[in-house]
Amino acid sequence: MKLPTFAFLAGLVAVTDAQQVKVMLLGDSITEITCWRTLVWDQITSAGLADSVDLVGSMDTLQSKCSRPQGFDPNHEGHSGWQAYDIARNNIAGWVQNAKPDIVQFMLGTNDVNLGKRDVGSIIGSYTMMLDAMRAANPRVKVIVDKVLPTSWNDPTIEALNNAIPGWVQQQTTAESPVVIADCSRAAGFTNAMLDDGVHPNSQGDEFIAGQIGPKLIELINDVRGGTK
Repeated sequence: MKLPTFAFLAGLVAVTDAQQVKVMLLGDSITEITCWRTLVWDQITSAGLADSVDLVGSMDTLQSKCSRPQGFDPNHEGHSGWQAYDIARNNIAGWVQNAKPDIVQFMLGTNDVNLGKRDVGSIIGSYTMMLDAMRAANPRVKVIVDKVLPTSWNDPTIEALNNAIPGWVQQQTTAESPVVIADCSRAAGFTNAMLDDGVHPNSQGDEFIAGQIGPKLIELINDVRGGTK
């Protein structure tokens, strides 16, 4: 029996939506008010994956200084001034239960250090709480944790946090729900010349961040597409 055109198109849309990989970009102002997200989208597009990816989150802000690529998906969970400590306890469970991401990428800890004066143990504990919430929403979630950008004054707690992240990843990663690192630290090549105000990246810093996150994200997107959600 020949289906009406509208029924065929509705079915096609449903199939397309079901195949899209949901990606949540999570962080603070370094996610919200900088431009690296658009550069990562350019990489996703160049990889032929733009139609297969749905960036998810309650925010859709993009700074006017950032170029907006054709088809750019602006959704994210970058919240200026927010700390991992508070997100872990008050927000992440609702966000991931609502969006059900297949992949979460996050960079958090700068505000915990500079505003909250929290130590490495507190921040790593918040990471664990967030990961538990992500896995409660999707047991197969794949996670990218970023080593945090250095500050221009070489904050020792940020350096200590970055040194602690590999051990945390080794403890937390599983075959079903892998956790990988995107290294945006000074040790990976991020320099003070890439900072705009001592904390946030300038255009050169955006390029560096996108270069570290984009390939990891594309690899995980392809992993999700090649398997089952």
